[in-house]
Amino acid sequence: MDKQKIREKIWKEMEEKGISTFPPPYGRIPNFVGAEKAANNLSELDIWKEANVLKSNPDSPQKSVRKKALQEGKTIYMAVPRLRKEKCFIELKGKMLANLASTIKGAFKYGKSLYPWEMKKVDLVVVGSVAVNKKGARVGKGGGYSDIEFAIAKEFKIVRDDTPVVTTVHDIQVINDDIPMKEHDVPVDYIITPGRIIKTDGEFKKPRGIIWDILDKEIPILEIIRKKLKKKSVK
Repeated sequence: MDKQKIREKIWKEMEEKGISTFPPPYGRIPNFVGAEKAANNLSELDIWKEANVLKSNPDSPQKSVRKKALQEGKTIYMAVPRLRKEKCFIELKGKMLANLASTIKGAFKYGKSLYPWEMKKVDLVVVGSVAVNKKGARVGKGGGYSDIEFAIAKEFKIVRDDTPVVTTVHDIQVINDDIPMKEHDVPVDYIITPGRIIKTDGEFKKPRGIIWDILDKEIPILEIIRKKLKKKSVK
């Protein structure tokens, strides 16, 4: 099954079974019943407790994760949706702002916009998923932006090969089917559901950084990075 068929199957099933919550699941990382419980389960892991700095996706189902991180005094780097700004990451911190800054709208209002090279080293990466399997393969919503975010962070040594990547999903999103994975796709190390914590098999390697020859999007920050790297290679 290709990725788009997997997405359509999961979106439809989540809606029909009343598992998805507002907004509607189609075309996005679906919000789900039990997202807060999944966030609580994540917070029990040592990799969470030891992490001071997180990189998180901006999607609705991970709002509880972002809120909990802020409540615990952690720093969050959240990507600007679709990386549409040159300063494509937002720094969030402050326990008092946990309720406000954990939303996308609140993050823009209370967060600080940064270039990637202004970020600190990240201890834990949180990604949203439409579907995952126990091998660690993941299906996103289809834009590829989460993979690009990771590649940018890898390019600037903000994340490493051993930086844990986790996702919070509903159990229905954990599938037994094979998921096609390419060299730019980011696998997950842990899958957290409202009822389970799954350590994946670690079958797939994490991307090495930006793979320039396969990029098919015009993203402002990528042009800046390309120029920076070109200058560096000339010196």
